[in-house]
Amino acid sequence: MSDRFKLIAAVYLLFRRGDEILLLLRANTGYEDGKYGLVSGHVDGDEPLAAAAAREAREEAGVEIDPADLALRTVMHRRQDDERVEFFFEPTRWRGEIRNMEPDKCAALSWFPIGRLPDNTIPYVREAIARCREGVPYSEFWKPS
Repeated sequence: MSDRFKLIAAVYLLFRRGDEILLLLRANTGYEDGKYGLVSGHVDGDEPLAAAAAREAREEAGVEIDPADLALRTVMHRRQDDERVEFFFEPTRWRGEIRNMEPDKCAALSWFPIGRLPDNTIPYVREAIARCREGVPYSEFWKPS
């Protein structure tokens, strides 16, 4: 019997402040360094998605979020180097001040107008943000291997 195909699951946080969104400038990771993404991370085993998003918010941005205060905005099935399913959550509230908790992997956490993202925003992140703004619950970002 062959092994069953498995997808990598990841969570992303869409922190909003009025018409602005929080972006993270990646550094020293070996993946998309020098480009803007979102506070995000992989889902650990035996961990609900909202709990994973709350954990990533604490680990990367230093804020506490009750998983009940996370609204799922879109899901993306993505293929680039590998295949993933990614869940984009918007916190309706959080406790604490957002700050860079991983300066070894993040050069900056900065707010940008959601309609004018930096040119060096990771393409699938740009696409997911656009789908969230349009109210599209599911999308695909497919790059052949």
